[in-house]
Amino acid sequence: MEAKQNVMNAAADLAHGAAGAGALGKWTLIAVWIAQLVVAGILAQTLFFKFTGAEESVYIFKTLGMEPWGRIGSGVAELIAAILLLIPQTSAIGAILSLGVISGAIISHLTKLGIEVKGDHGLLFILACVVFVGSLVILFIRRGQVPIVGSTLAAWPGK
Repeated sequence: MEAKQNVMNAAADLAHGAAGAGALGKWTLIAVWIAQLVVAGILAQTLFFKFTGAEESVYIFKTLGMEPWGRIGSGVAELIAAILLLIPQTSAIGAILSLGVISGAIISHLTKLGIEVKGDHGLLFILACVVFVGSLVILFIRRGQVPIVGSTLAAWPGK
């Protein structure tokens, strides 16, 4: 009986992410998982284009003066972020990493690339904005998991 309870507790910890995250309500937990899956999915989907040297990816990074190392480096960072987002205990770190990577993409669109790139009707920019907002949502909900400052952040707001 005790072994079964230990397994149930371990499964709950895994689902919620970390100690103290069990306070998340059912709908909050569902919302954060949806955000994690959407953000990780978008990041993972772009990896194929970055790692295969797709024409649009090469064009973007040539325009930025960062081809090929910027393309490959950002792809590696996005891969790591996507993996971290799918592991409950590291999802806050994944959200921080994805915010950093995607902030660079948004700034590049606003300063050098433009909203529309090679006739994509702004799709890459929109996806970057979805990743940015989704990462903020994840980070807010899982703020208690942020290394070093998590316990302070978990107490905010109003707890």
